[in-house]
Amino acid sequence: MKILIIEDEKRMAGILKKGLEEQTFIVDVAHDGEEGLYMAENYPYDAILLDIMLPIMDGLTILNELRSKGRDVPVLLITARGEIESRIKGLNFGADDYIVKPFDFSELLARLRSVIRRSKGKTSPVIAIHNLTIDTNSHNVRRAEKEITLSATEYNLLEYLALNSGRVISRSELTEHMYDTDIDRDSNVIDVYVNYLRNKLDKGFDRQLIHTVRGAGYLLKGEE
Repeated sequence: MKILIIEDEKRMAGILKKGLEEQTFIVDVAHDGEEGLYMAENYPYDAILLDIMLPIMDGLTILNELRSKGRDVPVLLITARGEIESRIKGLNFGADDYIVKPFDFSELLARLRSVIRRSKGKTSPVIAIHNLTIDTNSHNVRRAEKEITLSATEYNLLEYLALNSGRVISRSELTEHMYDTDIDRDSNVIDVYVNYLRNKLDKGFDRQLIHTVRGAGYLLKGEE
């Protein structure tokens, strides 16, 4: 999952970035509203952490711009304790949730994961596809009774496929949501990691869950 943090307090932004990266998120940071809006409009993110009080352009203006242009990326507002009217306005503008400073990182993480799941139509933190289960909180993955150990990159790939199960996902989309903007889009890194996943998830089972759709991308599904 790829996250954009728009936060002008550099120490706070650095703490959030480090904490989320330790949870296997890919994280970009913008320190003012103008840069944040540019990044939100030009790069794909699975969610945005958006501070309301920002230089150049405030968070509510950014949110309103995104929603008025049809951008439905989940937005979690970061607000100060006294900004009740701004919180209400933010929710009316289309924010998915908010969290009040000072906050506990575990609460932020829970709210962030929740808005991402809801945006994909998933309400439970455990995603089940046939006999595969993925706990998006603990990152525990099991197929039937077998626990499967994945690297951070393998898990990120599987989680993205699972949150979008039943939909064909192109290699370029997977690349955009799993890596930062500097990666070579023409590399075969996605194909390599899909093969790693197949060896761990499908090998030894009668039903294949990861499917290649020639010329289109990859599909995770449990039905025949």
